[in-house]
Amino acid sequence: MKLRYDVHNKYHRFAIRSAVTVASLIIFIYVWWIAAMLANKSVLPTPYRAFEALLHLIKDGDPVQKGRTLWSLIWLSILKLGKGFGLAFITALPVGLLLGNFKLFREFFSPWIEMMRPIAPIAWAPIFVILFTVGNGPVMVVFIGIFFPLLTNIIFGVQKIDRTLVDAARTLGASDWQIFTKVLAPSAVPYVMNGIKTGLGVGWMCIVAAELYNTTLSGVGYYIKFMIDCSRYDYAFAGIIVIGILGFLTTGLAECLSRVVSKRMGVDIR
Repeated sequence: MKLRYDVHNKYHRFAIRSAVTVASLIIFIYVWWIAAMLANKSVLPTPYRAFEALLHLIKDGDPVQKGRTLWSLIWLSILKLGKGFGLAFITALPVGLLLGNFKLFREFFSPWIEMMRPIAPIAWAPIFVILFTVGNGPVMVVFIGIFFPLLTNIIFGVQKIDRTLVDAARTLGASDWQIFTKVLAPSAVPYVMNGIKTGLGVGWMCIVAAELYNTTLSGVGYYIKFMIDCSRYDYAFAGIIVIGILGFLTTGLAECLSRVVSKRMGVDIR
């Protein structure tokens, strides 16, 4: 009986969330339509024109640069996001665990972090595009954008760990490495996943910013700039919609992954 009640409750909450999401999207499109009616329609297209351009882009590809499909543009952006995220993750995870656990390291590196963290990733875009190759410049911008949200969440997570768990492990004879890998790392999982969700959202903003400085037509970000330069604002907004959808999907995937990983680790993240 309790199981049936829990299942009913779960589907009821899902139905409510779905209804709220649909209502929110309808209101958003309506507000967009009103704004387009009041503004210059040639610059701010109506939702109908933008989604019509998106359908043409999906079906026929780029109307200016023939042969370039939407999927090739998306793949190039996802590839850069993946590289930047991977680099940020393998760097931020050990650094965050160390800084969160050792006060001396945290106090030494804190001025560096607090000085670099407020700098917007877009400020690095023109510098990295010049310093690195055309393909790797955006990757480094994504790395910077994801690294700091991930790092600060990991540090915070390690600091919030119940120290009695560490003391108990040490009393049972656990070495520093065992405490580090068996207590600190698993306990920080919810904070790591939260940093991943935040970082992925920032990562898509960084992709657009970095690709604006590309000198070759590469990725959705540069495509948006290219369409604006060609005065094809409906197709530019179609690209913006694509970025929004990709950001929504990746953060949603990160949310699902967070719940699965945390459940397997025995951590409640409600």
